[in-house]
Amino acid sequence: MAKPVRARAALRRSLIGLFAATAWAGAISLAQAQSPVADFYKGQTVRMINWAAAGGEYDIHGKLVSRHIGRHIPGQPTVIHSTMTGGGGLVAANHLYNVAPRDGTSLGMMVSTTPLLQAVGEKAVKYDAAKFDWLGSISPSVENLVAWHTSPARRFEDLLTQEFVLGASGAGSTSVISPTVMNALLGTKIKIVPGYPGGSQINIAMERGESMGRWNTWSAWKVTHPDWIRERKIIPLVQSALSKPADLQDAPLLIDLAKNEDDRAIFTLLATSAELGRPIAVAPETPRERFAALDAAFRATMQDAEFLKEAAALKIEVTPVFAPQMRALVERALATPKPLAERLGKLMQ
Repeated sequence: MAKPVRARAALRRSLIGLFAATAWAGAISLAQAQSPVADFYKGQTVRMINWAAAGGEYDIHGKLVSRHIGRHIPGQPTVIHSTMTGGGGLVAANHLYNVAPRDGTSLGMMVSTTPLLQAVGEKAVKYDAAKFDWLGSISPSVENLVAWHTSPARRFEDLLTQEFVLGASGAGSTSVISPTVMNALLGTKIKIVPGYPGGSQINIAMERGESMGRWNTWSAWKVTHPDWIRERKIIPLVQSALSKPADLQDAPLLIDLAKNEDDRAIFTLLATSAELGRPIAVAPETPRERFAALDAAFRATMQDAEFLKEAAALKIEVTPVFAPQMRALVERALATPKPLAERLGKLMQ
């Protein structure tokens, strides 16, 4: 019996040696594959442009990721966050697609309607959303319309009987698109006043009485003004989402207010865009090995202890949407049936 035992022991040692050699070879190959990427990024500056003005959820998410992702990119480049407002996000998207370097140093915090605007044929779109390298977002979002506490509106039905003045940003943002579609399909009397650079300016307009409310995400209110929720200075009237969050059960969903199946499909498409959250894209045609490094860096950031600690302090919920899910959502929006897309495009105009 001794010989079989010794034989099995020898076989185990041989296999262990083989596995160790294979693992070592794999580690060497990985290190060699990462070395050119690290060499490229060492001493480089990676820029993240953000379509939204300072102070809002997009800005907070963009700066948070920018502060942490650099140490997870091979070569540990410097990451700079900058703002490029205009066109409700279209200026930033067009810049990332047509102007920004395509070498792995250009990121963009895009408006969530980036693929939707292309699907409906928005003339100002100068990009192909399918060709962006979509990196991810910290979490999906639930969008809603809230009334400022001095407004006479207290529930959705009030929007059907009285004018509701609403400050908004550019034409490409959901702060314009969703209320416009509500007016067309539900008969609401929302007077949209576009042109505000960002959410912070709309908040000031509410406090001054210039705007009766704001279209925003529920998570953003919890980050930027939890006191307004607690003190009921903002009153949720309606929300755009596929389901209600646990702490926002009273405001109805747009998909449930739809008058027919076609209208419900349109509201579902708008709600699906919100699933992108605050999406980060990489300039198209970025070398594959560099995008892979950025993808790995984003995933590592979402698990980074320092990142999670700061996110918790900012009251940001971290339920990441990663690259494959992002691409699927973008492809779904771009695959919108032409009659539905054309109808939504007309409603938006």
